[in-house]
Amino acid sequence: MEDNVVEVVSIQTKKKIEEEISGMIFTKNFRSPSAEEWYIFLPNYKDPLSGGAAGKAIIHYNLLGTKEIFINTTIIFDDPALHHKDRHQLVYGISDEIINRLVGYADTLLSVHAGENSYNAEYKQ
Repeated sequence: MEDNVVEVVSIQTKKKIEEEISGMIFTKNFRSPSAEEWYIFLPNYKDPLSGGAAGKAIIHYNLLGTKEIFINTTIIFDDPALHHKDRHQLVYGISDEIINRLVGYADTLLSVHAGENSYNAEYKQ
C-alpha cells in the first residue's frame, strides 16, 4: 500500500514557525484569582505602536474546581503583519505552542484575534 501523505505546511513555513517558537518569550502582566494576562514577545514581530510585545494571552480559569469546565483563553496579536491571510499557518503554529506552554493539557476554549487569521478552537484532553 502506498503512502499518500501530503505535507500541508511547507518546509519554509515550518522553519518560520520554529524560529518564532524558539525565540518566544512571555512576561506575566496581571494575575487575579481567576485570570492571567501574558505578554508574548516574538523575534520578528512587535506591536507597531509601542515596539513591544507582538501580542498577549488572557487566560480565564474556572473557579468552581470541576474538570468539566473549560479554561477560556484569548490570544490577541497586535502586529498587523500577523493579520495577513498568507500567515495563517504561522499564527496557528505560534498559538498552538502558546496554549501548550501556558495552559498545558487542560480542556481549553481558544479564541485567536489576528485580523484575517482569527479563529476559534477547542483543546480537549
